[in-house]
Amino acid sequence: MARFARASLVALVVAALAAVPAFAGNEKPLGMVIQAEVARLDNARAVVGATVYPGDALATDPGGSLRLKLGSGQLYLLGSTTATLAQNPAAVHAVVNRGTVGFSTSASDPLELETPLGIVRASNGAGYGQVTLTGPGEMIVSAYRGDLIVDYNGELHTIPEGKSVRVEKEMEPSAEPAAAPPQTPQGTGTQTKPALNTKTAEKIAAVVVLGVVSWLIYEELCESSSKFEDCHN
Repeated sequence: MARFARASLVALVVAALAAVPAFAGNEKPLGMVIQAEVARLDNARAVVGATVYPGDALATDPGGSLRLKLGSGQLYLLGSTTATLAQNPAAVHAVVNRGTVGFSTSASDPLELETPLGIVRASNGAGYGQVTLTGPGEMIVSAYRGDLIVDYNGELHTIPEGKSVRVEKEMEPSAEPAAAPPQTPQGTGTQTKPALNTKTAEKIAAVVVLGVVSWLIYEELCESSSKFEDCHN
């Protein structure tokens, strides 16, 4: 009986060990690093050829850059930028925490950026774009090729190709009584309305119009070593 129990225990241990690699292998890689300069992947220095997975944290120091190949698309971070990779059933997802993040996406391998003011993605599945967080409730979205969509809780707003648009959260006075308690923390006298509501959308200001300036920016994006390949294809 003791011999049978021992044999059963050994079998269970072997089966458990055999299951570990299969379980670990369920996490599918998203892509790889193809350019890195003064950049980090999680807590280590980012190096060319490193594999990236959902949940990986990306960061660049001032003057640094990081470029990833994600399927047929690409993601790049300029200096002083942090972001986190994720994946949902529809697309590779990059959460922008700080700085400037650009992306190249295709219909076959969609890629989108999550920001505090909404999710930025290509309107027709393919395009090149860039997002810069300029403040707690402000960002600039640049559409270099193809229109971009800013999706805030189902509200869709289009950024036309060749334009850079400043998007802001609208702030308005709170309905609280004027005589607030003495120990009320600073900032509670205002409340943030949803980003890109109808009123706010009307106040969006185009900061770079379609034309020579946008084209020069796009040309620099294509020609710089830290930007995308095959921009003119």
